[in-house]
Amino acid sequence: MTSRLTRRQRRRVWQGVQYAVFVAVLVLVGVLADWDRLQNQFAQKDLAKELFPDIITIALRNTVVYTLSGFIFGLVLGLIVALMRLSSVAPYRWVASVYIELFRGLPALLIFIFVGVAVPLAFPGTQIPGGTYGKVALGLGLVAAAYMAETIRAGIQAVPKGQMEAARSLGFSRARAMVSVIIPQAFRIVIPPLTNEMVLLFKDSSLVLFLGVTLEERELTKFGRDLASQTANSTPILVAGLCYLLVTVPLSFVVRRLEARADKAR
Repeated sequence: MTSRLTRRQRRRVWQGVQYAVFVAVLVLVGVLADWDRLQNQFAQKDLAKELFPDIITIALRNTVVYTLSGFIFGLVLGLIVALMRLSSVAPYRWVASVYIELFRGLPALLIFIFVGVAVPLAFPGTQIPGGTYGKVALGLGLVAAAYMAETIRAGIQAVPKGQMEAARSLGFSRARAMVSVIIPQAFRIVIPPLTNEMVLLFKDSSLVLFLGVTLEERELTKFGRDLASQTANSTPILVAGLCYLLVTVPLSFVVRRLEARADKAR
């Protein structure tokens, strides 16, 4: 009569079953997929070569510019909202709370439509500075600021209270202590989640296509869709996706390294 398996043995058996299922699924996909048809539709080498250098010099460049502008605007606005959220003045806290709940609850697409359509209608004759780039910075920044505000607020609250007390004992005013002592330490704490937010913004920049852009203002998704429609082939979309990974994978690696360093420091 065989003895009962120990907990460790059961765990190893269960892991073996999972690996076996995973391999079986891979084999099944490899056998059943029509690879020739996929290659013809998504991996035309000659068509992929024709995308360069425009997909880098125009599409990828614009995507990076849109992301950085939205991130910088969102970071500044997020810091202001975070400080309002921590303020002792009740109306400031109310406004910050409403802003955070509103812009975290709405889809980013609706924010872009609001920026592109509602703002010009609400303020006739006014133009957002920077044209399309300004609209994108505003749209992405409004969305990002709501998330960054909560991240920064958590970072500020994570700084030991003794830091503020020590700064005040040295003659710092509360405002100066916050700017010179607390906020720099808070940003060191929240660098990993803020970097992760940049990755999300990089992907959300694809919503620019709903604003209506010129050929020179296209980002990766718009560029890939336009070329795919012209050629009746999906290779441009695949190449655009690889360009996204060219940026997001290294950024994700940086996030993991920063998180590991923060855990080690703690």
